[in-house]
Amino acid sequence: MSTYMTGDIVAASARGHPVEGIYITDRDGMAVLKLKSGYNIGVDHETCTLVRRAGDQPAPAVPTVTQDENLPELAIISTGGTIASKIDYRTGAVTSQFTADDILRAVPGLTTVARYRAEVLATILSENMTPSTWQALARAAHAAVSDGAKGVIVTHGTDTLAYSASALSFMLDTPAPVVFVGSQRSADRPSSDNVMNAMCAAAAARSDLGEVAVAMHATTDDDLCAVHRGTRVRKMHTSRRDAFQSHEMAPVATVAYPSLKVDLSPEAVRRGETEPALHADLEERCGLLYFYPGMPEEAVRVYEDFKGLVIAGTGLGHVSSGCIGALREMVDAGTTVVMTSQCLHGRVCDRVYDTGRDLLAAGVVEGEDMLPETALTKLMWVLGNVDDTEEARRLMATDLKGEIKRRSDYGL
Repeated sequence: MSTYMTGDIVAASARGHPVEGIYITDRDGMAVLKLKSGYNIGVDHETCTLVRRAGDQPAPAVPTVTQDENLPELAIISTGGTIASKIDYRTGAVTSQFTADDILRAVPGLTTVARYRAEVLATILSENMTPSTWQALARAAHAAVSDGAKGVIVTHGTDTLAYSASALSFMLDTPAPVVFVGSQRSADRPSSDNVMNAMCAAAAARSDLGEVAVAMHATTDDDLCAVHRGTRVRKMHTSRRDAFQSHEMAPVATVAYPSLKVDLSPEAVRRGETEPALHADLEERCGLLYFYPGMPEEAVRVYEDFKGLVIAGTGLGHVSSGCIGALREMVDAGTTVVMTSQCLHGRVCDRVYDTGRDLLAAGVVEGEDMLPETALTKLMWVLGNVDDTEEARRLMATDLKGEIKRRSDYGL
């Protein structure tokens, strides 16, 4: 049993080398210390000695934040995540910041790009996001833009960031950038990407962009951020700093670092091309089903009382013959069923093989080249705004916010 308290400064030995750090907890019989480098290490208790008790050191002074009133104003909407977090030196943990001043203290360079107002919408892990949170986020972004903010920065955990960005793409018409940003590595790690991502997001938010987007590291170096369209972005790696990539298109912009020079692509929607509008209704009874060989029909029937279902099918957009009868009955009962593909590239075409033709005959809508997660948020939005089933089917096959390309570079 440890005699140390969380926050104690402890000296120890790790593989014969002296170390010193903040005691966090015990795990598997080892004392866990947070080193000055930001990394945690487990050490034997027998090697530990107390250097200083928690609370014996004075609290660090809080620096004053000064904003330049001559710079354009951006809105920061915080939902949680690690992008503007810092170390709590009492506990050794990483905590999210809540006010504009806290965020600006964590990333002080932001005050050279713009002045800011901030709103704390949520302080949750991104896996706890819900459609109602997306709706609150869309309302907050719409209010900020309508109230004159030159752009909006949304700080967000990375795991479901792409879902939120695509959901807001459908719910918002915006003449100004709404830029989602996250951090793959927390602020206490030497390899953290929080400062560069935040700076690039601010530059993108005051640029001539006019759509919902995601700004994150473009490479593993600290030289460039990519700005991805909200309906075309996916997290492709669990931990790499350049985990986010655009799907079937180039990023809509890049931001050089540290110059913060923004280059918009020809496909980027420009600032001022539309009037601000909010369409925040969503149908939450929609599901996403990943087909696998041997999937029983019962797995499909779980969604029988849902209003909409997106399937991530195999190849060109298939499920087994044994599942098609259940899908046909669901469509006949009024469920809108959309087929996408598990393949990362290409598009759905259910006219090539027999099972595909059977799916079309059953009333399944081809999802073209949409990402499955984008198809899900779009289906929620369509069914939240349209009562007519045929109109919903038409909209799901129509490009609304850059989520569908009519022609693929290769194949069908």
